[in-house]
Amino acid sequence: MNPARPAMPAQSAQPVRIANCSGFYGDRLSAAREMVDGGPIDVLTGDYLAELTMMILWKARQKNPEAGYARTFLVQLEQVLGRCLDRGIKIVTNAGGLNPAGLAGEVGKLAARLGLEPKVAHISGDDLLGRLPDLTASGIDLAHLDTGQPLADAGVRPVSANAYLGGWGITEALAAGADVVVCPRVTDASLVAGPAAWWHGWARTDWDRLAGAVIAGHVIECGPQACGGNYPFLDEITDRRYPGFPIAEVAADGSSVITKHNGTGGLVSPGTVTAQLLYEIDSPRYAGPDVVAHFDSVTLAQVAPDRVVISAARGTPPPPTLKVALNYLGGYRNTMTLVLTGLDIEEKAAWACDELFVLLGGRETFAEVDTRLLRFDRPDAAASEQATAQLRITVKDPDLDRVGRTFSDATMALALGGYAGFHTTTPPTAASAYGVFWPALVPAAVVEQVVTLPDGSRRVVPHTRPASAGAADAAPAPPVSLAAGGPTARLPLGRIAGARSGDKGGNANVGLWVRRGEAFGWLREALTIERFRQLLPEAADLPVRRYELANLHALNFVVVGLLGEGVAASTRPDPQAKGLGEYLRSRLIDIPVALL
Repeated sequence: MNPARPAMPAQSAQPVRIANCSGFYGDRLSAAREMVDGGPIDVLTGDYLAELTMMILWKARQKNPEAGYARTFLVQLEQVLGRCLDRGIKIVTNAGGLNPAGLAGEVGKLAARLGLEPKVAHISGDDLLGRLPDLTASGIDLAHLDTGQPLADAGVRPVSANAYLGGWGITEALAAGADVVVCPRVTDASLVAGPAAWWHGWARTDWDRLAGAVIAGHVIECGPQACGGNYPFLDEITDRRYPGFPIAEVAADGSSVITKHNGTGGLVSPGTVTAQLLYEIDSPRYAGPDVVAHFDSVTLAQVAPDRVVISAARGTPPPPTLKVALNYLGGYRNTMTLVLTGLDIEEKAAWACDELFVLLGGRETFAEVDTRLLRFDRPDAAASEQATAQLRITVKDPDLDRVGRTFSDATMALALGGYAGFHTTTPPTAASAYGVFWPALVPAAVVEQVVTLPDGSRRVVPHTRPASAGAADAAPAPPVSLAAGGPTARLPLGRIAGARSGDKGGNANVGLWVRRGEAFGWLREALTIERFRQLLPEAADLPVRRYELANLHALNFVVVGLLGEGVAASTRPDPQAKGLGEYLRSRLIDIPVALL
């Protein structure tokens, strides 16, 4: 049975002001203090977890079993805890990572040292690592979401396995009076949806309201990216100071205003919000543990400077499964980058590869070899650095010694016996371990979310009932009329379209949008999957999924497998596909003159 509606705070008739102070583990340390001191807020959140971060936290725990959480959160907390308690600001974070109980304990120690007495709760139940043998024995195959391969057939041993929990555990903790809620691997958007449900007293079946909060959470989860950070249309960013961090003012009906504190840099506009809505998504049907939020249903409106309303969100019941992020050790890797200058670049690169791998006993000595010739050179260059290219050589192997200094030292043998002008970007380097990301699904029923309340009692938080067969879906967005014909100009795509790209495990997504409805009519017709592959040659032989978000004048493309086995294992120079969208914007395409 689902629990009763949560206890509501006295301010529930007003929108809840939820601020973000971290978009990743290592983000701006001063952001928490700036958000607390910069203006009124009700909840301070921070997102510290990414797929790569879970591997980083696992490595930290191998050195110290008491570790496994984002330590920088404690630095930020020390700066603001007293003021948050004085002002009634709740703190909700997923910095607990692999050890939420440990971080909750450290919060208590920090508070005692400061002479404070916050009520601290933490959430657990996401960690499935010790249960994997039993789960697979029961018939749950944990098949890879992209390849379909069952985990048992891969012959690997995961070192972490965490289910993505929803926001109702946070709601439960806040309703019990918690001042600080430490979360493990909850979905990023749960850090907003959970507090919003508590504040407004939403029910489990308030699908549209919950979807609106999830969408607001997705917008602010990456910190200043929603406020002009990484924004492609530079002409719109007139305030080039470091962007402010975002605030979502979530109303009782699930609509929200995205804003930032007065006096901070950057910009909040429909464009910056659209860019973040498109970041690291797959289908617009955004499935989560509490609701399926339909990103293609929302509308955006600028209502004041740096204030954008997100409204009309549609939500439907969640699926019966939870996503699980598994990581396993893939082996060791090393990279050396050789610089080539001037003439005969390709011939020099081929000679360097042949010579190096003869010294190393052949390419077959390694489990995997990746060589990339990166051309930055130009004829008759005005400066020597403009005449250089780079040969990037990466080797992988289960044998640490094979890819360690044995490999990198061998490159230095070319210094006097290789091509003219040989030098490297770094001295010989040591090998490093890398992880491989494995996304899978488990039935929600096998995961038990538990909240440890401030009084030490433990409470199981049931999952929301999943969608039944034939559950209603969100209505599709109305079609947008096509742009009129006429003369065209061959220009970079970015002269008319913005882009935001990122990683989804081993996949990359690229969201593209235009600022006018008539331009979307052209974009929708012009940018087919076939044309997308022509513009992005790396995707020529890979599966590509294409989605339309007409209300946002946007398309989203997902390139399956572009990042190989995930960020930590990828050999691309841009392993998180951060620059992929800007590369697409630089490609030439025929654009109707009437739209320019």
